[in-house]
Amino acid sequence: MEQKRQHFLLVTYPAQGHINPVLHLARRLAAANGAAVTFSTAVSAHRRMFPSLAAPDDEVQDGPVAHIPFSDGFNEEGFVWGTHDVHHYLSQLRTLGSSSVSSILQRLHGRGSPVDCVVYTFFLPWAADVARANGVPSAQYWIQPATVFAIYYHYFHGYSSLITTACNSEDPMSTTIDLPCLPSLRARDLPSFLTIQPDDPYAVVLSMFKDTLDTLDRKCALSSSKPIVLMNTFAELEEDALSAVEGLTLIPIGPILSSDAGRDLFKLDEKGYMEWLDSKPHGSVVYVSFGSVRKEQMEEILNGMKDSGRPYLWVLRRECRWEGLELQDDDENGMVVEWCSQVEVLSHPSVGCFVTHCRWNSTVESLVCGVPTVGVPQWTDQATNAVLAEKSWGTGVRGEVNGEGVLGREELKRCLDLVMGEGESSVRIKRNVELWRDKATEAMSAGGSSYQNLRKFVDGITKSGQTIF
Repeated sequence: MEQKRQHFLLVTYPAQGHINPVLHLARRLAAANGAAVTFSTAVSAHRRMFPSLAAPDDEVQDGPVAHIPFSDGFNEEGFVWGTHDVHHYLSQLRTLGSSSVSSILQRLHGRGSPVDCVVYTFFLPWAADVARANGVPSAQYWIQPATVFAIYYHYFHGYSSLITTACNSEDPMSTTIDLPCLPSLRARDLPSFLTIQPDDPYAVVLSMFKDTLDTLDRKCALSSSKPIVLMNTFAELEEDALSAVEGLTLIPIGPILSSDAGRDLFKLDEKGYMEWLDSKPHGSVVYVSFGSVRKEQMEEILNGMKDSGRPYLWVLRRECRWEGLELQDDDENGMVVEWCSQVEVLSHPSVGCFVTHCRWNSTVESLVCGVPTVGVPQWTDQATNAVLAEKSWGTGVRGEVNGEGVLGREELKRCLDLVMGEGESSVRIKRNVELWRDKATEAMSAGGSSYQNLRKFVDGITKSGQTIF
């Protein structure tokens, strides 16, 4: 008798930084483990992913992954920070999202394809409550490093005063913060939501993280088994951080990357950048990708790259370009594009450095592809990711910004020389990059730690509604 395939419902917050890693996990589950996978995000994001739909909430079968959106009450344009009231949105997200996801679970059950496990990202802790109400086990998918998870966990479990005192000290930039099983950190190394002022528009995000952890605590109290948190990292990379949290089962299943670099649902126009990379010497190109950039920062990057004399590929959306700034889309030494397949670019042999804000997705991709980084973190987990890359793994350097938060052209050139030059630091960084690239590849390969963890998680979903790990 053929064994029934496990069916996973992946529910994600409607932001690209959440959607892409969850899509990658969906494809990994379907490809490597043969599971049935349904992906669900808010209707507004679903519309952006599939703009040709007759109705915005139409279901889509995209290869092995089915897409069924949920409603968050902002189905037309989606929630916009700074435009809509965030507290109203979060209330709508919880109320309407819970009802909508519950309906999806019931609909799939009625079709003879019941869901065996709900996997959700942070900011959607109510998805665990919906799963429990429908008799379905759940697991959280943490899309930042385990170190950041442990920092938030410690903050909300007895260490908030220690962290706050250090951040408010006379010299917060040099005062060290020592948390269990984590490297010594400074205030500037912490996730930004722990250090912003209460009147900041994004201060509410800290309460969203608290809700996420409170849900795990409640789940722990209601069950004899530890709640599961899937981590987009691998055991060898963050061994200490993965053991920093008691009462939860942290399962490293990464690095989770897209298995098909050409299938990005948010893809824009291509410009022949791969052919341009083909024309450059091995390890010579600087890849720059920041997202939104201030005019002053854009000027410094442009002039810094010109001063360095190194060829560069810069990803910059047209709406982020400033009027009056001479930014040629391509010339002999540089090329500016609106979009590129990042994994494809980082895998190209001509790329020798990645200048990045250090989002976790980008940090993981640089590790897997074996490319050193120059980190210029701005907010959220980026500063922690940058210090991990520089201090813990030795795979890059962190650029020092000025009082306005801008990385100057001379500092950019200095960092590029450290990473790509002929000195001892460059040799050491390149050696470390190769080491972690090989470890990441091994973890993902058949028999590797993350491969085995993911398979064990899938196999552990039982008909009785329990997970075994």
